[in-house]
Amino acid sequence: MCAIHQPNFFPRLTTLAKLFAADCWIVLDDVQFTRRDYQHRARLTALADPADRRWLTIPTHLSHGRSTLIRDAVMAESARSRQRTAHMLRQHYGRSPHWPAFEQALTVVLDAFAGDRTASVAEESTRALLDLLGWRGRIVRSSGLPARPERSQRLADLAAAVGARSYLCGTGGMHYLRPAPFAAYSITVIPFTTPHTGLWEGSHTTSAVRPLMQAGPPGLASELRSVAAHAHSTPPVAAATPI
Repeated sequence: MCAIHQPNFFPRLTTLAKLFAADCWIVLDDVQFTRRDYQHRARLTALADPADRRWLTIPTHLSHGRSTLIRDAVMAESARSRQRTAHMLRQHYGRSPHWPAFEQALTVVLDAFAGDRTASVAEESTRALLDLLGWRGRIVRSSGLPARPERSQRLADLAAAVGARSYLCGTGGMHYLRPAPFAAYSITVIPFTTPHTGLWEGSHTTSAVRPLMQAGPPGLASELRSVAAHAHSTPPVAAATPI
């Protein structure tokens, strides 16, 4: 089972849950960078007040303007961004009893600021969260895999390239995805959904760091395993048999 998603900076819980449910995460790094997305920013929620939300952003330079690919986006102020990231995360979550475990994992993320690529930091931030949760899947990048350009065909080609037999599709992707290219590879498309209450409140817009700091790695991992089990039992999307 695979999931395909852009590298996100300390991703939302819905995104993290989808990756956790997959055996393979294909990092979609060769599509256009989108400033209004989560590739270079995370919306942090204060531990004590879920209504207190602030953006943690990595200022990013796009050398080719709007056509710049995610993998080519460059940090504009890497040293300052590193310092601000460390400060804001400690400010928001330093009082959590689970902070020490997160702080240790954060070291690798902060080290990634020594390079110049925003995507590297974003990918490392997601890896750090997955590692804390005990995920044992594999990660590959789309830029190293063959795929045709049309959106649904591209996703199907990428899934096939890693040997996937099923593809986890989020609610956004279900609005445009065509199942036929997947059917041509005998890959089932599985709609991925998450709860909306408890730890999941605001999970579509805010970073997964707060629920991690609330429940702790074991507690959140248990929650995500439950969601993953539901995904594995969800009926696949039907597609006409390809001619």
